[in-house]
Amino acid sequence: MALLRAIIHIKVPVHYLNMGKKVAIVLSGCGVYDGSEIHESSAVLVHLSREGAQFYAPDVEQMHVVDHVKGQPTQEKRNVLVESARIARGNIKDLATLNVKELDALIIPGGFGVAKNLSTWATQGKNCTISKVVEETLKAFHAAKKPIGMCCISPVLAAKIFPGCELTVGQDKECEKWPYAKTAEAMKELGCKHVNKHVDEIHVDVKNKLVTTSAFMCNASVHEVYDGIGKMIKEVLKLA
Repeated sequence: MALLRAIIHIKVPVHYLNMGKKVAIVLSGCGVYDGSEIHESSAVLVHLSREGAQFYAPDVEQMHVVDHVKGQPTQEKRNVLVESARIARGNIKDLATLNVKELDALIIPGGFGVAKNLSTWATQGKNCTISKVVEETLKAFHAAKKPIGMCCISPVLAAKIFPGCELTVGQDKECEKWPYAKTAEAMKELGCKHVNKHVDEIHVDVKNKLVTTSAFMCNASVHEVYDGIGKMIKEVLKLA
């Protein structure tokens, strides 16, 4: 039992403090339906493993908890920071403590947690509000002219905060391969320029230092999403 307790309390490092860039990764929980998309989050970390990555998440209650087998909400209550720690292997900080001066770039993976826990996009669409700490974080990186990488649904945060910016969530015509294409239309209505891209492509808004890729907004294979995220990370590091 003593050994088990010791193992439980070990925080396994998930970032490698080399001489590379220091990148903040903001999570929104753990699991595609109510938190961060796990494959996207892992892809981000793998592509950043030779740099200096640090996970953050807001210390707030989730909008709700979804049974990922049944795809239905449950009566459970869970905390976004605590759930995000599962992906970060325990090495995570409260987003409220983030200091933009100590970091070179920001990455926000997708997952419905972005639309449910970082904002109210899931229930209000383009009329949503964004979590105060999330909005302040995005504005701080933007004001400091430090690059921001966003994949899957997370570009909607930039669409809401930075009108006129250029973004992609993939394609703007709904079909079996692109089931969430209406998101692009909502972003256009917010005054943004949406650029159609394939899942393994990225779009770079040089003026605003925003790098976006569609990830699982497309009904794609994991390796295709991984490749697109890799290109996003490479460009973010180039801009940092």
